[in-house]
Amino acid sequence: MKCTNNTNPTKKKKLSKKELHRKKIRKTLFLSIFLIILFLSGILGLVLLKNHKTAYMPTPFRLSVEVFGQTTGENTLVAEGLAADLCVGAGDTPMDGIEAQGDERAALFDIQNKKLLFSKSLYEKSYPASITKIMTALVAMEHADMEQTVTIAAEDVTLEADSQVCGLAAGDQITMDQLFHALLVYSANDAAMAIARTVGGGSVDTFVQMMNEEAQRLGMTGSHFVNPHGLHNEDHYTTVYDIYLMLNEAMKHQEFTDITQLSNCVITYVSSDGTERQKWLDATDQYLTGESSPPKGVTILGGKTGTTAKAGACLALMVQNNYGEPFVSIVLNAENKPILYERMNQLLESMNRS
Repeated sequence: MKCTNNTNPTKKKKLSKKELHRKKIRKTLFLSIFLIILFLSGILGLVLLKNHKTAYMPTPFRLSVEVFGQTTGENTLVAEGLAADLCVGAGDTPMDGIEAQGDERAALFDIQNKKLLFSKSLYEKSYPASITKIMTALVAMEHADMEQTVTIAAEDVTLEADSQVCGLAAGDQITMDQLFHALLVYSANDAAMAIARTVGGGSVDTFVQMMNEEAQRLGMTGSHFVNPHGLHNEDHYTTVYDIYLMLNEAMKHQEFTDITQLSNCVITYVSSDGTERQKWLDATDQYLTGESSPPKGVTILGGKTGTTAKAGACLALMVQNNYGEPFVSIVLNAENKPILYERMNQLLESMNRS
């Protein structure tokens, strides 16, 4: 018997052109939908990532506090990104064993942990004396050519009696770098004037405007400058907190830290008669000259002194403790220099306990 195999495969049915066209449309549509979904998923992922980062980004610090008898609003921006980058605080912050006397203003800032450890009259109007020269140095570092030769003008040396000067005379020629050393080591007011006039394009007033613009950029809302040296003027003032802001900024510049650690320097210049001369200048910081001793384990990294009858004895320092941790310590309006360094030592001794 002959058997037949009824299971033999049949030929595949050939699709019509219309059906092929529909199939092609379906594939294209499916691919388009897939690409759209993929694109939207990517956008959603980026939005979520951005929101996640924003949640952890530093936000500007906003502070409501009484300054000079007026209350700033809660939305007053002190400085961009301040909460993340800088120490902040409102009012007085007590600390065991630390006590500022009378009208003294003081503060101790833990830079590494971004914490205000102690403060008294943090935002109270204060006269900075030669601590002003930190701002003078900041503007000079930003705009001056340190190799430039400066010819001293009469207005640079026309200062009030007993003003701290390095003894330059009209017609003397000296480099900006040498003036910068005289400014920060010896706190020379004639050097401050020469720097300001030169960087200000011949105008000290223009330089002072630059100082105030820099202060505004740093968030120094309680400061106003009218000169580059800090000799007393009722309209020339700052606060402890603002001094911290500008010192913190200045310490980012290697030339500032290098010079403000010097116990002395020798400046070289050419006098108006063509004779090359030199002057030995001692630092005004008694920690650097050895007249006062910081607590054991404390290293002075840089800073600035200041003294006038109205401002009292003042000192702003960047230091580090036994563990290499940086701090800013500020004392203003001390009765005299011995008391100034006594108060400063109280603050510095507390660093290893914090």
